[in-house]
Amino acid sequence: MSTKVATAAHDGDETDRGASRRTSTRTLAVLGALLLLGVAVALSLAVGSRSLALPTVLHALLHDDGSTAGSVIWDVRVPRTLAGIAAGAALGVAGALIQALTRNPLADPGLLGVNAGAATGVVLSLTVLGVSSLWASVWFAMAGAVIAGLLAYSLASGGRGGATPERLALGGAVIAAVFTGVSQTLMLLDAQVLDQLRFWSVGSLARADGDTLTTVGPFIGAGLLLALALVRPLNALALGDDAARALGADLNRTRVLGLLAVTTLCGAATSAVGPLVFVGLAVPHMARMIAGADQRWTLPLSLLLAPSLLLFADVLGRVVVRPDELDAGVVTAVVGAPVFIALVRHRRVVSS
Repeated sequence: MSTKVATAAHDGDETDRGASRRTSTRTLAVLGALLLLGVAVALSLAVGSRSLALPTVLHALLHDDGSTAGSVIWDVRVPRTLAGIAAGAALGVAGALIQALTRNPLADPGLLGVNAGAATGVVLSLTVLGVSSLWASVWFAMAGAVIAGLLAYSLASGGRGGATPERLALGGAVIAAVFTGVSQTLMLLDAQVLDQLRFWSVGSLARADGDTLTTVGPFIGAGLLLALALVRPLNALALGDDAARALGADLNRTRVLGLLAVTTLCGAATSAVGPLVFVGLAVPHMARMIAGADQRWTLPLSLLLAPSLLLFADVLGRVVVRPDELDAGVVTAVVGAPVFIALVRHRRVVSS
């Protein structure tokens, strides 16, 4: 009997040590993500068509003396950087939420047509209703995101087998293509709107100004708080519907609130910087590789890693074709497409 007790105690100690190591690893990962975000912010403030030394950037931030460097940083790069942080955090967390709610590792606001729906809502508000304020555009973007997401899910759910990951991705691609075609047609019919939205339509931080964050920030903040409040029911949902119910999770409430959070985040981010793709696909996978499937760690890591990815993409776009720029949406698409192909191939290998 004493031997069995000793063995059980030893196993318990090993379990505790394993849990402690996992917590330490995840804590280090969060600190590393914070450091990476700091590097991305520093590069975003310093690098551009006119690069500035970091001491110059720091001096301009602390002492706005009206110099040319100070004007460049405060009028252009600070709003651009803040918009990148806000939009990146929104899209990263929205991607993690969608993947958790659908238990679909291929889900993403761009792939499921949510971003395209949000973009179409913005274009419709401008071309048909003449609404040009960013605050009003957020509401139309959220409405478009909801419609696109519901259509993609309905299309994937039809037939035998239900909404499998592959069918959901295909249904989302169809909906995204339809909504993209609608929005581009509307822009081509109005030269003034086309000139106003041509850079925004591929995803760009270049148009961000001082009003961007103050307008979309409350929406993104509300969406992030709602998403973080859902971590426990999302962890239960990962075990399957029956197990989640047994653990006391309200599945309908979780899915409705999750959809509300995704809609708010994607609508606000898209109205501010355009329909960026693949940020919400790649980043949650990176977070799960580092911290595992626990949403208490996956969501915060996605919140930190996605802005870093978006800011690095924006900085890369500024330097590869100097003195011109590549929009951040182009860079994320070029980087994200191989990631998506690798994920699909990995799923095929695992399932075979």
